[in-house]
Amino acid sequence: MTTQAPFSLRGRNPDVLTCIANLSNDEVFTPPELANRMLDTLTEAWAANHNGANLWADKTVTFLDPFTKSGIFLREITRRLVEGLTEEIPDLQERVNHILTRQVFGIGITRLTAMLARRSVYCSKHANGPHSVCKTFTTESGNIWFKRVEHTWKDGRCIYCGASQSTLDRGEERETHAYAFIHADDIRTRINEIFGGDMQFDVIIGNPPYQLDDGGFGRSASPIYQNFVEQAKKLEPRYLVMIIPSRWMGGGKGLREFRATMLKDKRIRKLVDYENAQDAFPGVDLAGGVCYFLWDRDCPGLCEVTNISGGESVTTVRQLDEFSTFIRNSAAISIIRKVMATNEPRMSEQVSNSKPFGLRTFVRPEKKGDLILRWEKGEGPYPREKVTAGHDMIDKWKVITSYVGYDHAGNPGKDGRRRVFSKIDILPPGTICTETYLVVGSYGSKTEAENLVAYMKTRFFRFLVAQFMYSHHLTKSAYELVPILDMNETWTDAKLAARYGLTDDEVQIIESKIRPFDNGNGAG
Repeated sequence: MTTQAPFSLRGRNPDVLTCIANLSNDEVFTPPELANRMLDTLTEAWAANHNGANLWADKTVTFLDPFTKSGIFLREITRRLVEGLTEEIPDLQERVNHILTRQVFGIGITRLTAMLARRSVYCSKHANGPHSVCKTFTTESGNIWFKRVEHTWKDGRCIYCGASQSTLDRGEERETHAYAFIHADDIRTRINEIFGGDMQFDVIIGNPPYQLDDGGFGRSASPIYQNFVEQAKKLEPRYLVMIIPSRWMGGGKGLREFRATMLKDKRIRKLVDYENAQDAFPGVDLAGGVCYFLWDRDCPGLCEVTNISGGESVTTVRQLDEFSTFIRNSAAISIIRKVMATNEPRMSEQVSNSKPFGLRTFVRPEKKGDLILRWEKGEGPYPREKVTAGHDMIDKWKVITSYVGYDHAGNPGKDGRRRVFSKIDILPPGTICTETYLVVGSYGSKTEAENLVAYMKTRFFRFLVAQFMYSHHLTKSAYELVPILDMNETWTDAKLAARYGLTDDEVQIIESKIRPFDNGNGAG
């Protein structure tokens, strides 16, 4: 038997799976290079926990990608097993038959992706076709299964994934996006029904769908990747390796409980975080970046966290829940520990909520009024009696900043640095603003307000806020790490470094992540 193309030509010809377009923003194909980095992480963990054993030389290990799209994980797993099992099963055809029927399994997320995955792994969209590299399958699907599943609607939403009935209840001619892996009350029963027998997978690996339309205002979508993670854990594999958006670390609609569970889970032993998603998925614009993690069922402990930004990689070993929020930048840990050790009050205690004066973004100045209203594109009169919140701030000097940060989607630039704030300005007594802005502080004197502006423009201040940049929005929670200081004093980066005992290396870390704050571009 001649060696088959998927296992012999990789590296010599262009790989079609590096070029294929994504289905949509919620169904992102995994590049082969990234898939192999994840598999390398799995390889290292297996060897560490099994006295140096080679994962790919074990003919009993089973793998499942429960949301396969291009089939890249299954293909690369198969390629590694074909090489690793050469001595154990010398005959190539027998080896391929064994791997594809006994070790490698997948569930397609759509009919199209199931066929694509079979084409990638079996070299045929039909597992039992004449061109299939496996000669023992009797069904067209082989071990890459797909069957249309319907949503279960209640009060206009799916009880499993929260999808909007008005959007996705659209007939048999179009995809339902009701993914089989999460539309089940008992996932073990579902898996056994799909593949037959009592299935127990050693490794679950993949890249799940990220979000679904939830029927909310505008183009509203809710994350669903957390449902796949939780469902996979219920199957209790030895290892779980998944790549998901990083938004769960510090934000995201409906992710509070998932975030708390993940940060407390000592079985997450490795976490690799890409602050800019394009470093992992070239051409994909995903706010907040992406990450992949290794979950080790049998060996809980500290987590090895690797942060990748601007071409640089920093790794620390730590507890994920060391702070009240997850700090994704490993290089920032020592700095934050020094700041937190002072037990000073935090800026999040004084920064306003959204709508600091109760006025929505669309509110505009009126013909008459005893106040001045600042909105996105200008100022004008506004009556005091229509202000519904923030009355104690109206007649003070106020420092405001845009609710939307400067950096696109919250991501750092190509150099790995952020500016953070798009605009900082001072509102005099009698001037208010819409929810376009947050009030960061209000004072009795203009000098105090000017000193807060100077403080906010320091790299130190913006570096601490940047630890919360998982999207382009900056809420009051983004100021949780920033200490409240005496605004009768003017603060500079040099004075702040001395105050908190920062080393030259730590100062350099801050400078490498934060741009100088220039006064151009409407920055105040």
